[in-house]
Amino acid sequence: MTTTILLIGGLLCLSAFFSGSETALTATSRARMRALEKMGNRRASDVVKLTENRERLIGAILLGNNLVNILASALATSLFASLFPGGMGVAIATAVMTILVLVFAEVTPKTAAIARTDDFAMTVAFPMRFLVRVFAPVTAIVQFIVRGTLRSFGLDVSDQDSVLSAHDELKGAIDLHHEEGQMEKEARDIIRGALELDDIDVEEIMIHRKNIEMMDIAMPNRAMVEQMLASVHTRIPLFEEDPDNVIGVLHAKDLLRALWANENEPDRIDMRELAMEPYFVPETTSVQEQLDAFKANQQHFALVIDEYGSLQGLVTLEDVLEEIVGEIEDEYDAPVQGVWKQPDDSVVVAGDVTIRDLNRMMDWRLPDEEAVTIAGLVIHEGRCIPDAGQMFSFFGYRFEVLKKRRNQVTSLRIVPLES
Repeated sequence: MTTTILLIGGLLCLSAFFSGSETALTATSRARMRALEKMGNRRASDVVKLTENRERLIGAILLGNNLVNILASALATSLFASLFPGGMGVAIATAVMTILVLVFAEVTPKTAAIARTDDFAMTVAFPMRFLVRVFAPVTAIVQFIVRGTLRSFGLDVSDQDSVLSAHDELKGAIDLHHEEGQMEKEARDIIRGALELDDIDVEEIMIHRKNIEMMDIAMPNRAMVEQMLASVHTRIPLFEEDPDNVIGVLHAKDLLRALWANENEPDRIDMRELAMEPYFVPETTSVQEQLDAFKANQQHFALVIDEYGSLQGLVTLEDVLEEIVGEIEDEYDAPVQGVWKQPDDSVVVAGDVTIRDLNRMMDWRLPDEEAVTIAGLVIHEGRCIPDAGQMFSFFGYRFEVLKKRRNQVTSLRIVPLES
């Protein structure tokens, strides 16, 4: 009897080992383990190798855990059946083993593994690598049977990709850390901004054509120099006859050099010859692609056109960088305009404020897939061009149209609704 009790105790210890190993090895961060591996930590290297094939790892753990639990239960049933005649021994064995397995072989080791995930994982990694090799033939047969069974029901898991991309997983982890107070909003915005460059088109961050400062090449040279000096921009597009017909981009430094070379006589300068060749990009270009293009072409300024070749706006390297680090203001920039927080917790927003800028500023989650600006979002969701005074409620916010000019919504009041 003593031998049987010791065997049951040993099997429960093995069960606790398998349960804790499962929790630790599935919960540990592979990124953290890889970082430790690069620092020369051999135990972390064992964890990385184990978690490269999670299906085989989980199969070995479940096989070992079930094996020891069933064997322990069988020994306990035999022991109690000999001590208590009739069916009472089986009932007592079932009750005792349920409590022992639940408390000492499941809850206790898993709680310990969750509390010290990395240390626990690195401790059990070496013996688990040995057990995974030992159980490999059996787990391979089990995997074959499982996949065949699932395939018969129309579910093929033999070449299953992760449901979430690496970017989605990173963004989810970043948001979680921010919500738990482990990451500041500014740091979260920077990291998310860098990860989302592939998801944003340049049309979402460009300066719209109606806000572009341009000059007609037919203007007198002196008037062009005066406008360039009065401008807060260093590059101004030049058009001929039609604003859609951009023929060049005049740079303030080139103009200054030309004036110096021509003894400050504007009329002696050939503005057409002085202007740089315009750089056009389609509006569907992603911000990441545009950043790569700016670096490859050594350009900081691009004109955005649609599929018909019509000018839609312009985008600069600064616009791209602001998607990562937030607004960059120099001595010539005006502060960000168009958002005014009210004492009643509502927010008055100009219609042309972009959804992305408002989300970043207010830490909101308004969708920006169907519209770029707040006015565009209200028009899209309302399926109409609203009049002043109209109200809409969607996405957990109430939108009140305050002002409208012709067909353009110019001002809205947004109120977060109580959840």
